[in-house]
Amino acid sequence: MNWLESLQESINYIENHLLDKNMTSASEIANEIYSSEYNFRKIFSVITGFTVGEYIRNRRLTLAAQELSAENAKVIDVAVKYGYDSPDSFT
Repeated sequence: MNWLESLQESINYIENHLLDKNMTSASEIANEIYSSEYNFRKIFSVITGFTVGEYIRNRRLTLAAQELSAENAKVIDVAVKYGYDSPDSFT
């Protein structure tokens, strides 16, 4: 498997676990694609332009923004759903 396929597999894994309360760590994601954590972090950031943490945070915020604009949801409910402990940490 080449790095682009591995990266896509890791992104699929992240997308499937975005709503998990304890999102998996970079080391667990690296294990899923049979890579060392160091190499995974380095290649992920080189190819995507984001760290793993930034990517996860941006995806959660994007999904939260879509939900807030499409539904009549409370900010606190959306914040908790996407892993934030309070509206302050969400903002």
